Amino acid sequence: MQQQHAAAGLAASVSAELVGQPGSALGPSFAPLYPPAERSQIQESWDALMRWSKTFSKRSGNGLSPIEAADKVVVFGGGSFGTAMGSSLALKKPQLDVVLLLRDPYLCKDINSTHCNTKYLPAFTLPRNVRATTDAAEAIAGAQYAVHAVPVQHSRSFLTGVRDVLPKDVPIVCVSKGLEVGSGCMMSEVIPSALGRRQPAVFLSGPSFAKEVMQGRPTGVVAASKDAGLAREIQELFASPCMRVNTSTDVTGVEICGALKNVLAIAAGIVEGLDLGHNALAALIAQGCAEIRWLSQKVGAKPATISGLSGLGDIMLTCYGDLSRNRSVGVRLGRGEKLHDILASSTQVAEGVATAGVVVSLARKYRVSLPVLTAVAQVLDNNLEPAEAVAAVMNLPQIEER
Repeated sequence: MQQQHAAAGLAASVSAELVGQPGSALGPSFAPLYPPAERSQIQESWDALMRWSKTFSKRSGNGLSPIEAADKVVVFGGGSFGTAMGSSLALKKPQLDVVLLLRDPYLCKDINSTHCNTKYLPAFTLPRNVRATTDAAEAIAGAQYAVHAVPVQHSRSFLTGVRDVLPKDVPIVCVSKGLEVGSGCMMSEVIPSALGRRQPAVFLSGPSFAKEVMQGRPTGVVAASKDAGLAREIQELFASPCMRVNTSTDVTGVEICGALKNVLAIAAGIVEGLDLGHNALAALIAQGCAEIRWLSQKVGAKPATISGLSGLGDIMLTCYGDLSRNRSVGVRLGRGEKLHDILASSTQVAEGVATAGVVVSLARKYRVSLPVLTAVAQVLDNNLEPAEAVAAVMNLPQIEER
């Protein structure tokens, strides 16, 4: 089993290897890169930043933190990301009871007997305080927080099924990304609709592969909520030396960016699968970013969100990262495989497949033209071959950049 490691320890070991090596940035043969005046300014700027950090930490360190006050957290769903986020909380507090609520009794048995999610994260040992159950009432009873990691297209039916046992005051931390087929709803709309009431909710999004979260590698995400105080509470709950959590009140921006980037990642994968090169990939992603900006602003997203972790950050990870499920679908499409075969051979959900058609409908509603994202929907619906889609987009009229 691959064991989890702390990012701080990794950084320390790297620094130890570099110190004292001749010619290294930290070794004895180091020659100053900048003139003395510039070096002094850089050092002063760094020292000021560190002073601010210490002062800020002292101000916010009053009372019990959310993780200290919590006894139990339930995770809805036993996929890779829900398991990873539950494990990150379990590592912060060994006394915390982290319960994964699953449908699969065999996976449940594996997790409880081997401390391993054998279906989605077979290379990792889970913390001892992570367990699983198929009993919703038992999983939810006494929990202070509920992490919702059920795929978007199954979320409505799942939440309807647990609404009678989920207390009205338990905050939902939603990590599911996408738009619901049929309604076009974001999860911030699905949750109250399915529960039939308002429920405290925070939407956690950003560039975060489950595998790297499990490895304790540095990760940054955004906690978005209309309730700024609740967003800060979830920030404190998840924040650790290897997890930075920013806050936002722009729920719409965080959610729409999280949904659209999955469709763009399929396009990026198609370019990779067709072996069109780095120039083509960069041009496509730049065009896709513009399309995401056009539609996101129409639905009310803030520019800072689009250029932040849940926007540009997540786009970069999903479009370039080899661990991206949506990108992998695109790569296989570009290499000539059929969508049905790709989906049948995968245990993971690529939300961009279902989301692409909804995105086109949303674009039509707001009268926004999205060439790349619409082309993806055409390819997925088997109306265009991947190479034909690329050629068609490349031959669109040459226009002014906007």
